[in-house]
Amino acid sequence: MKNPFPFSFDNKRYHTLNYYYRSKLGEKLYKAVIDCGFTCPNIDGSKGSDGCIFCDGGSGYFTDRGTIAEQLEREVRRIRQKHESARFIAYFQANTNTYAPCEILNDIYEQALEFPDIVGISIGTRADCLPDDVLDLLCRLNERTLLTVELGMQSVHEKTIEKINRQYTHEEFLEGYFKLKSRGIRVCLHIINGLPDETAEMMRETARQTAILNPDAVKLQMLHIINGTPLAKMYEAGEFSLLTREEYTEIIANQLELLPPETVIERITGDGDKRKLIAPLWSADKIAVLGGIDKCLAARDSYQGRLYNKSKIKQ
Repeated sequence: MKNPFPFSFDNKRYHTLNYYYRSKLGEKLYKAVIDCGFTCPNIDGSKGSDGCIFCDGGSGYFTDRGTIAEQLEREVRRIRQKHESARFIAYFQANTNTYAPCEILNDIYEQALEFPDIVGISIGTRADCLPDDVLDLLCRLNERTLLTVELGMQSVHEKTIEKINRQYTHEEFLEGYFKLKSRGIRVCLHIINGLPDETAEMMRETARQTAILNPDAVKLQMLHIINGTPLAKMYEAGEFSLLTREEYTEIIANQLELLPPETVIERITGDGDKRKLIAPLWSADKIAVLGGIDKCLAARDSYQGRLYNKSKIKQ
């Protein structure tokens, strides 16, 4: 009998990032997070000044400002406390990491690639921040190293996109996505579950439409309520409720069933800053969340791609 979930070395029923890296390079890689101090068009006034409602000034809470080399040195020390021989992906995570003049971007990317034991880079950005000169730069990088560009999709529903104050439409997102894919660049899409007023079926529909795009990779995570954000004020005012861990587990299982088996699942839960996390507190127990998803899939005898039917998707 053909193995229905072949993209794992550890009996996971989904295509793990560990499998992807080991299959490509023969080893597990670790992400060293960098904060370059970039802003965002939704913060600097170009499109808005308040940011997305869940934004806490970028996602680089692991980082501490300094030069690229200083930040990488700290990250390498942190990771090698547990994994002595680790090699790394330089992860440009905080804010919008293609939102700067091309010569500045080229300089910071080159600094990261020159650092010892960096074998690739991952760049988090917005789909509306990919001008032609930046795309050309990304193409050149793609010829030299293991490159991933992460795009914040969050949801495919325009009402949700407006509510979270993202300041670009799903159509604009698709334009940016296809610009990258047409150039052969590996793309990872970021989906957030539990956004205000979204139903389980809406989250499932986001997965359905993501499957049509056939992305290289996807990150799935729960919405985090972080202290000091507009979202925190909405939550404290009782404007929406959060998913329980059981509801989240079911939604993730449903989404995985719809996604193509070849799509790498780079994240299946998330790491909110525990110093600022208001809710859901259950998300801080990452091991329990991951174990619950494994158990749910096993109880269903299901796996990533079980309901994916490429023949029914318009190419």
